[in-house]
Amino acid sequence: MEILVTYDVNTETSEGRRRLRRVAKVCERFGQRVQYSVFECIVDSGQFALLVNALEHEIDISQDSLRLYRLQEPRERHLTVLGLALAYDQHAPLIL
Repeated sequence: MEILVTYDVNTETSEGRRRLRRVAKVCERFGQRVQYSVFECIVDSGQFALLVNALEHEIDISQDSLRLYRLQEPRERHLTVLGLALAYDQHAPLIL
């Protein structure tokens, strides 16, 4: 399944800035950043549960907000990008 993760972490304190970095690190393990606080992830149901659990442990629910949207597939058919497209095709083979 394809998931869009968006977050708004309160960064008014140093602890908030640390939470922001930790949330981004969790998201990087599961997908790619497409905007500063937006990630596209391709996960199965088990990975989705791991992602949600990891994010729950990083945020302060009284100050932060995360939203996870399941994207309609195939995403390319329902996606319009205006401006710079910074993403790579997660379905394509990765050559290092």
